[in-house]
Amino acid sequence: MSGLHADALRVLRGWRAPGPVEEQLRRRYVTHLESRADGMWRASYPDHVTAGTLVVDATGDHVLLNLHRKAGRWFHFGGHAEEGDATLAAVALREAHEESGLTDLRFHPEPVQLDLHSVPFCGEHGDVNHLDVRYVAAASPGAEAVVSDESLAVRWWPVDALPDLEPEMHALIARAREILPSPRV
Repeated sequence: MSGLHADALRVLRGWRAPGPVEEQLRRRYVTHLESRADGMWRASYPDHVTAGTLVVDATGDHVLLNLHRKAGRWFHFGGHAEEGDATLAAVALREAHEESGLTDLRFHPEPVQLDLHSVPFCGEHGDVNHLDVRYVAAASPGAEAVVSDESLAVRWWPVDALPDLEPEMHALIARAREILPSPRV
């Protein structure tokens, strides 16, 4: 078992789900990792663990989303583990850095959401299930993001004027705003 695999298993065993749906997912993720030594890697089919980060601005009133090149939808930043990743949180933070260009992030070290979704363009064998572990981070005031090769666009969105998002993304944004309180007056 790799250090990354062991860390992911430790994190997910200890994580307290906010409700019954995510508790079921947490148990599924743990069972997956307990039964698959390659459970963190793309080679694990049909399921593998991924990680990502939702970036909020310093006020908590805007979120940074990327228009995913392959999916054609707005999402947080995230993706697959790579050989150099030591922890699950490191996967999420690296993805945020790579896909947003932001390096000065106040990263919350614990997961805030689990989401399982099918991805038709990820594997050679057909649909793959991403067992996504989501974190949050706050950007420095005035942070300017850049578009990576994985995105069609990157944009700051006001939380009261978001694009069409999946319900889980709205829940993630609400949790981010609770966890990373802004200095509102």
